[in-house]
Amino acid sequence: MAQFFQIHPEDPQVRLIRRTAEIVRAGGVVVYPTDSSYALGCAIGDKGALERIRRIRRLGPEHDFTLVCRDLSEITLYARTDNRDFRLLKALTPGPYTFLFRATKQVPRRLQHPKRKTIGVRVPDHRIAQALLAELGAPLMSTTLILPDDEMPLTDPYEMREILGNQVDLVIDGGFCGFEPTTVVDMMADPPQVVRLGKGDAGLFEIAD
Repeated sequence: MAQFFQIHPEDPQVRLIRRTAEIVRAGGVVVYPTDSSYALGCAIGDKGALERIRRIRRLGPEHDFTLVCRDLSEITLYARTDNRDFRLLKALTPGPYTFLFRATKQVPRRLQHPKRKTIGVRVPDHRIAQALLAELGAPLMSTTLILPDDEMPLTDPYEMREILGNQVDLVIDGGFCGFEPTTVVDMMADPPQVVRLGKGDAGLFEIAD
Protein backbone atom coordinates (compact mmCIF):
# COMPACT_ATOMS: atom_id res chain seq x y z
CA MET A 1 0.00 0.00 0.00
CA ALA A 2 1.21 3.50 -0.84
CA GLN A 3 2.53 5.72 1.92
CA PHE A 4 0.21 8.52 3.03
CA PHE A 5 1.42 11.95 4.17
CA GLN A 6 -0.88 14.64 5.54
CA ILE A 7 0.84 17.90 4.60
CA HIS A 8 -0.49 21.30 5.61
CA PRO A 9 -1.55 23.23 2.47
CA GLU A 10 -0.47 26.63 3.82
CA ASP A 11 2.56 25.66 5.91
CA PRO A 12 4.04 22.41 4.50
CA GLN A 13 6.05 20.39 7.01
CA VAL A 14 9.70 20.46 5.90
CA ARG A 15 10.34 16.89 7.08
CA LEU A 16 7.53 15.50 4.92
CA ILE A 17 8.52 17.57 1.90
CA ARG A 18 12.06 16.24 2.17
CA ARG A 19 10.81 12.67 2.46
CA THR A 20 8.58 13.18 -0.59
CA ALA A 21 11.56 14.43 -2.59
CA GLU A 22 13.54 11.35 -1.54
CA ILE A 23 10.74 9.11 -2.81
CA VAL A 24 10.67 10.94 -6.16
CA ARG A 25 14.46 10.75 -6.56
CA ALA A 26 14.36 7.01 -5.81
CA GLY A 27 12.04 6.42 -8.78
CA GLY A 28 8.72 6.80 -6.98
CA VAL A 29 5.38 7.90 -8.36
CA VAL A 30 3.58 10.36 -6.08
CA VAL A 31 0.10 11.87 -5.94
CA TYR A 32 0.31 15.54 -4.98
CA PRO A 33 -1.99 18.60 -4.90
CA THR A 34 -1.81 21.55 -7.27
CA ASP A 35 -3.81 24.74 -7.74
CA SER A 36 -6.20 22.97 -10.14
CA SER A 37 -6.49 19.34 -9.01
CA TYR A 38 -4.46 16.41 -7.73
CA ALA A 39 -1.79 15.09 -10.09
CA LEU A 40 0.56 12.18 -10.60
CA GLY A 41 4.24 13.08 -10.58
CA CYS A 42 7.67 11.54 -10.97
CA ALA A 43 11.27 12.53 -11.71
CA ILE A 44 11.80 13.96 -15.18
CA GLY A 45 14.39 11.36 -16.22
CA ASP A 46 12.87 8.22 -14.71
CA LYS A 47 11.67 5.92 -17.50
CA GLY A 48 10.22 3.27 -15.17
CA ALA A 49 8.14 5.77 -13.19
CA LEU A 50 6.88 7.33 -16.42
CA GLU A 51 5.70 3.94 -17.69
CA ARG A 52 3.87 3.33 -14.41
CA ILE A 53 2.00 6.61 -14.87
CA ARG A 54 1.15 5.64 -18.45
CA ARG A 55 -0.35 2.38 -17.18
CA ILE A 56 -2.37 4.08 -14.42
CA ARG A 57 -3.85 6.59 -16.87
CA ARG A 58 -3.82 4.21 -19.91
CA LEU A 59 -2.10 6.91 -21.91
CA GLY A 60 -1.13 6.51 -25.54
CA PRO A 61 2.17 7.62 -27.08
CA GLU A 62 0.75 10.97 -28.25
CA HIS A 63 -0.28 12.22 -24.81
CA ASP A 64 1.14 15.66 -23.97
CA PHE A 65 3.00 15.34 -20.68
CA THR A 66 3.67 18.36 -18.50
CA LEU A 67 6.78 19.53 -16.71
CA VAL A 68 5.68 21.24 -13.52
CA CYS A 69 8.28 23.93 -12.92
CA ARG A 70 9.24 26.14 -10.02
CA ASP A 71 9.42 29.41 -11.97
CA LEU A 72 9.85 31.06 -15.36
CA SER A 73 13.62 30.61 -15.45
CA GLU A 74 13.16 26.86 -15.13
CA ILE A 75 10.55 26.85 -17.92
CA THR A 76 13.00 28.42 -20.35
CA LEU A 77 15.41 25.49 -19.86
CA TYR A 78 12.85 23.08 -21.28
CA ALA A 79 10.63 25.15 -23.63
CA ARG A 80 11.61 27.24 -26.66
CA THR A 81 10.21 30.67 -25.82
CA ASP A 82 10.49 34.16 -27.29
CA ASN A 83 9.83 37.64 -25.89
CA ARG A 84 6.08 37.45 -26.59
CA ASP A 85 5.87 34.11 -24.80
CA PHE A 86 7.85 35.35 -21.82
CA ARG A 87 5.56 38.35 -21.30
CA LEU A 88 2.49 36.15 -21.38
CA LEU A 89 3.99 33.56 -19.05
CA LYS A 90 5.04 36.26 -16.62
CA ALA A 91 1.47 37.57 -16.49
CA LEU A 92 -0.17 34.16 -16.00
CA THR A 93 2.23 32.26 -13.75
CA PRO A 94 1.97 30.91 -11.21
CA GLY A 95 -1.54 29.78 -12.10
CA PRO A 96 -3.78 27.01 -13.46
CA TYR A 97 -2.45 27.02 -17.04
CA THR A 98 -0.44 24.49 -19.01
CA PHE A 99 1.47 25.90 -21.99
CA LEU A 100 2.52 23.76 -24.97
CA PHE A 101 5.89 24.68 -26.47
CA ARG A 102 8.48 23.14 -28.73
CA ALA A 103 10.77 21.20 -26.40
CA THR A 104 14.45 21.99 -25.95
CA LYS A 105 17.17 19.35 -25.94
CA GLN A 106 16.90 19.23 -22.13
CA VAL A 107 13.60 17.32 -22.45
CA PRO A 108 13.98 13.54 -22.79
CA ARG A 109 12.54 12.39 -26.13
CA ARG A 110 10.13 9.98 -24.44
CA LEU A 111 8.41 12.95 -22.77
CA GLN A 112 7.91 14.85 -26.01
CA HIS A 113 4.94 14.51 -28.33
CA PRO A 114 6.28 12.04 -30.93
CA LYS A 115 5.21 14.12 -33.94
CA ARG A 116 5.17 17.74 -32.79
CA LYS A 117 8.19 17.43 -30.43
CA THR A 118 6.32 19.50 -27.86
CA ILE A 119 6.15 19.55 -24.07
CA GLY A 120 3.68 21.07 -21.64
CA VAL A 121 5.01 23.38 -18.94
CA ARG A 122 3.34 25.06 -15.98
CA VAL A 123 4.05 26.80 -12.66
CA PRO A 124 1.48 25.88 -9.97
CA ASP A 125 0.20 28.37 -7.42
CA HIS A 126 0.20 25.86 -4.55
CA ARG A 127 2.51 25.86 -1.54
CA ILE A 128 2.94 22.09 -1.28
CA ALA A 129 3.81 21.78 -4.96
CA GLN A 130 6.16 24.77 -4.76
CA ALA A 131 7.88 23.42 -1.64
CA LEU A 132 8.42 20.04 -3.32
CA LEU A 133 9.80 21.63 -6.50
CA ALA A 134 12.20 23.76 -4.43
CA GLU A 135 13.42 20.71 -2.54
CA LEU A 136 13.89 18.69 -5.75
CA GLY A 137 15.63 21.51 -7.59
CA ALA A 138 14.10 20.15 -10.80
CA PRO A 139 10.69 19.88 -12.47
CA LEU A 140 8.21 17.09 -11.87
CA MET A 141 6.99 15.10 -14.85
CA SER A 142 3.27 15.33 -14.24
CA THR A 143 -0.23 14.57 -15.45
CA THR A 144 -3.68 15.18 -13.95
CA LEU A 145 -5.02 12.32 -11.81
CA ILE A 146 -7.97 11.36 -13.97
CA LEU A 147 -8.59 7.60 -14.10
CA PRO A 148 -9.30 6.03 -17.50
CA ASP A 149 -13.06 5.64 -17.05
CA ASP A 150 -13.62 8.97 -15.29
CA GLU A 151 -14.35 12.42 -16.67
CA MET A 152 -13.11 14.39 -13.64
CA PRO A 153 -9.99 14.16 -11.45
CA LEU A 154 -10.11 12.35 -8.12
CA THR A 155 -10.52 14.72 -5.16
CA ASP A 156 -10.37 12.54 -2.01
CA PRO A 157 -6.82 11.45 -1.02
CA TYR A 158 -8.16 8.51 1.01
CA GLU A 159 -10.04 7.27 -2.05
CA MET A 160 -6.92 7.75 -4.16
CA ARG A 161 -4.90 5.56 -1.82
CA GLU A 162 -7.63 2.92 -1.78
CA ILE A 163 -8.01 2.82 -5.57
CA LEU A 164 -4.35 3.09 -6.55
CA GLY A 165 -3.04 0.78 -3.84
CA ASN A 166 0.47 -0.29 -4.81
CA GLN A 167 0.46 1.47 -8.18
CA VAL A 168 1.92 4.61 -6.59
CA ASP A 169 4.46 5.04 -3.79
CA LEU A 170 2.96 8.02 -1.99
CA VAL A 171 -0.33 9.89 -1.72
CA ILE A 172 -0.15 13.39 -0.24
CA ASP A 173 -3.25 14.62 1.53
CA GLY A 174 -3.08 18.38 1.06
CA GLY A 175 -6.78 19.00 1.54
CA PHE A 176 -9.28 19.86 -1.17
CA CYS A 177 -7.59 21.61 -4.08
CA GLY A 178 -10.22 21.49 -6.81
CA PHE A 179 -11.44 19.16 -9.51
CA GLU A 180 -10.77 21.09 -12.72
CA PRO A 181 -7.71 20.35 -14.84
CA THR A 182 -5.64 23.26 -16.11
CA THR A 183 -6.49 25.27 -19.18
CA VAL A 184 -4.09 24.12 -21.91
CA VAL A 185 -2.76 26.74 -24.33
CA ASP A 186 -0.93 25.94 -27.57
CA MET A 187 1.78 28.60 -27.65
CA MET A 188 2.97 27.59 -31.12
CA ALA A 189 -0.25 28.86 -32.67
CA ASP A 190 -0.40 32.50 -33.76
CA PRO A 191 -2.13 33.82 -31.77
CA PRO A 192 -1.96 31.24 -28.95
CA GLN A 193 -5.02 28.97 -28.79
CA VAL A 194 -6.81 27.13 -25.99
CA VAL A 195 -6.90 23.40 -26.77
CA ARG A 196 -8.46 22.34 -23.44
CA LEU A 197 -10.79 24.41 -21.30
CA GLY A 198 -10.06 24.20 -17.59
CA LYS A 199 -9.68 26.33 -14.51
CA GLY A 200 -7.70 29.16 -16.10
CA ASP A 201 -9.37 32.13 -17.80
CA ALA A 202 -9.81 31.08 -21.44
CA GLY A 203 -11.12 34.52 -22.39
CA LEU A 204 -7.55 35.67 -22.87
CA PHE A 205 -7.04 33.40 -25.89
CA GLU A 206 -8.68 32.10 -29.03
CA ILE A 207 -10.45 28.76 -28.71
CA ALA A 208 -9.18 26.06 -31.05
CA ASP A 209 -11.74 24.30 -33.26
